[in-house]
Amino acid sequence: MTTPENSPEIGREITAAGYRTNVHDHGEGNVPVMMIHGSGPGVTAWANWRLVIPELAKNRRVVAPDMLGFGYTERPEDNTYNRERWVAHAIGVMDALDLEKVDLVGNSFGGGLALALAIEHPQRVRRLVLMGSAGVSFPITEGLNEVWGYEPSLENMRRLMDVFAFNKGLLTDELAEMRYQASIRPGFHESFAAMFPAPRQRWVDNLASPEEDIRALPHETLILHGREDEVIPLEASLKLAELIDRAQLHVFGRCGHWTQIEHASRFARLVNDFLTEADQAAAGA
Repeated sequence: MTTPENSPEIGREITAAGYRTNVHDHGEGNVPVMMIHGSGPGVTAWANWRLVIPELAKNRRVVAPDMLGFGYTERPEDNTYNRERWVAHAIGVMDALDLEKVDLVGNSFGGGLALALAIEHPQRVRRLVLMGSAGVSFPITEGLNEVWGYEPSLENMRRLMDVFAFNKGLLTDELAEMRYQASIRPGFHESFAAMFPAPRQRWVDNLASPEEDIRALPHETLILHGREDEVIPLEASLKLAELIDRAQLHVFGRCGHWTQIEHASRFARLVNDFLTEADQAAAGA
């Protein structure tokens, strides 16, 4: 894939689960934070986490990969995607970087993957952060159906931006143009279209973990959600908070699906405080 020179979206290249993988790796710390992005068209780890990586990296190591088929990570030749394959890729990232255990942060689609990874590999996760997260089954929203059914055009991208954010002041022409151009880079839309073809309810269900497995999770879990989210309903996070024994839920009013963008400083502070509790407990052990 052709990559733009000097783009902040380009991190370092590793081989994870057999695939060339673009990953951002910043800061230092004993237990790294791995951040798994969402599934919007043209998304990359940097586009998703760019406002919070610098803040979190002040105190800890932050690792943010472009997941299989997204961004500047390789696309599988068979163009087949599912929760199991993405989780295997995430574990591959950890193994390639010699990360025995991480604090895991997942956004939306990435939350569903983070939840599944913690269930399947509980010893590899210290604490879990789920933001606007998939991971339980719900009737697909009109917003999510639009996101996964995106067909490239500037008009369609502008409409999606309106779905993502409550704060319409964020929705500049420049942002819409940037995200549109990202969605039409060579290979981006071809792989995106292969991920979530209609009927799309099945992909919500594929990202969902069995409730009995979620109930068995031993991890301290921070759940974050925007009250006005039109993509993943708040009810999904309420359900996760009900199922996960050691969960705490923070709901942002006047916030859509982009908690990490609309409330970037609050998001970073909440996550850092939550993870610092674990650091302090480990130091006092």
